[in-house]
Amino acid sequence: MSTDHNYVEINRQSWNNRTDTHLKSEFYDLDGFLKGKNSLNSIELNLLGDLKGKSILHLQCHFGQDTISLSRLGANVTGIDLSDKAIDSAKQIAKDTNSNTKFICCNIYDLPEHLDQKFDIVYTSYGTIGWLPDIDKWAKIVSQFLKPQGQFVFVEFHPVVWMFDDDFKKITYRYFNSGAIIETENGTYADKKADINQSYVMWNHGIGEVVNSLIKNGLEIKTLNEFDYSPYNCFNKTIEFEPGKYRIAHLEDKIPMVYSIVAKKKN
Repeated sequence: MSTDHNYVEINRQSWNNRTDTHLKSEFYDLDGFLKGKNSLNSIELNLLGDLKGKSILHLQCHFGQDTISLSRLGANVTGIDLSDKAIDSAKQIAKDTNSNTKFICCNIYDLPEHLDQKFDIVYTSYGTIGWLPDIDKWAKIVSQFLKPQGQFVFVEFHPVVWMFDDDFKKITYRYFNSGAIIETENGTYADKKADINQSYVMWNHGIGEVVNSLIKNGLEIKTLNEFDYSPYNCFNKTIEFEPGKYRIAHLEDKIPMVYSIVAKKKN
């Protein structure tokens, strides 16, 4: 399938379809969040550092829990997402938590048509770039919205994870980007038994593709780290080996599951 296919609308509907289930799920624990729980993990918190007074652009924010969590740490935050239903929910959650977080609904590639601002930090995390066909175009957006010497903080599931079938029994997909992958799923990662069904379009992106796109668009890589666990129990066949740390049970600590990049805009 070519990228001319209307993947934007397919994926928008896919995320709209998931949103109500996610809002009610234990995975997102909205009740705990409304009572003040921070939704961010130690991996990204260690990379972000002191956020007081910083301006942050949060790309692909879903319904804004992490966005609002960044705001609770003292930052001025703008979140963007493709799903209108998720953004409507984010605005309501911000209102319910007395947060001044701003939200914009748009396709990430169209963001320059909706926002004209430079930020101290651009942030995005966990399950984001797989929804995008063109990583060079993504890196251009990151660079465009960073101030000179601004910082890009990126945490993502490792591309090795996306090579496997759902039960991690065999290698099904190429590590490298070979074009669009069209899937249909029952349930959702936040509630695998949910009575919902959606189609979606994704792309695999190797770390080399990501790093070179960032370098090409004027960012200097400061750190690149890999982790042998996921902070989210969103895969099949997992075991929690420490509180809040999950691995694929039969693969143990043998594969990377998450990686992080911190990069600085040169000028």
